[in-house]
Amino acid sequence: MSFFEYIKDKRYFWAFYLIIMTFVSLIMFLGGNHQEIGSNILYINISCFFFALLYTTIGYFYRKKFFQPLTEVIESQHEEILAMLPKAQTYQQKQFLDLFKKIYQNYTSELQTLYDEKREHQEFIISWIHEVKIPIAASRLLIENSDDMSTELLADKFEDELNKIDNYIEQALYYSRIDSFSKDYFITEVHVNQIIKNSVKKYAKLFISKGIHFYMEAKEQFVQSDSKWLGFVIDQIIANSLKYTDENGKIAIQFDEDSKEKRLIIEDNGIGIKPEDINRVFERGFTGSIGRSYAKSTGIGLYLAKQLAKKLGHDITIESEEHKFTKVIIHFPKMRNYYNL
Repeated sequence: MSFFEYIKDKRYFWAFYLIIMTFVSLIMFLGGNHQEIGSNILYINISCFFFALLYTTIGYFYRKKFFQPLTEVIESQHEEILAMLPKAQTYQQKQFLDLFKKIYQNYTSELQTLYDEKREHQEFIISWIHEVKIPIAASRLLIENSDDMSTELLADKFEDELNKIDNYIEQALYYSRIDSFSKDYFITEVHVNQIIKNSVKKYAKLFISKGIHFYMEAKEQFVQSDSKWLGFVIDQIIANSLKYTDENGKIAIQFDEDSKEKRLIIEDNGIGIKPEDINRVFERGFTGSIGRSYAKSTGIGLYLAKQLAKKLGHDITIESEEHKFTKVIIHFPKMRNYYNL
């Protein structure tokens, strides 16, 4: 900060000073001895001007201790800006510095959030590419070894691989649309039993090939939700159950309710979840020790299910005991509870 710039900032002080000195000089001229008044006015003006200039000069060097480091911070490329900020000399400077620190911290926090989301998105894309390459590679192997297979068997195997690719693509599409979810859903009364039947039909071949027994209560159930998005949520849970349930296992679906909510319970007798992993299964990209060793996984299915359930006004919780069972519960708050909030 140059001295000229500081004087420019003090222009109101100097304007006030000139008004005061003009007023004082006029009073002295009108009320004093005209033989000595000229020298007195000159003496007063010179003295006051000297003290005002001295005050301004001292103020400039004092303020320079604040503005010079601040200028260096502005021109610096250093990342630790907050540590380089000078100490405030006045309450006004303190307020501005506090405001700057708050804005900078919010900006840094938002930037870190965007960076984390970009990194997680990139990790998901890389993982997804590796996943979708598996059925593609399997299809090529089928073509190379198709001489010893019947047409029906070959078509059946191709259908399995195409279904895997279709599921991966559907998962990626829902993942990409999760931020624009509010533009593409409509809450109405949906028939849960029919949605579950559609999901089971979708994975019918996997149920049959692994010999998984399926049970569902016959009682008709209706909830307030969006059929398409709820269907995707149930698809992810059932697909997860099928993946981690051994051959000849069991998947059972039952309904429960109380005065506050309805509950859809999807339970399997698969390999279960370790206690240290139970609180992290809904994190994006988390596969756990079982997911890494037992089967290939992007760690995105349950994350998507949880996020979409929240956006629909539902919730998902999970209970499990390793090597015994896993129970996934979708909670549907009853409409009157919304009105009481």
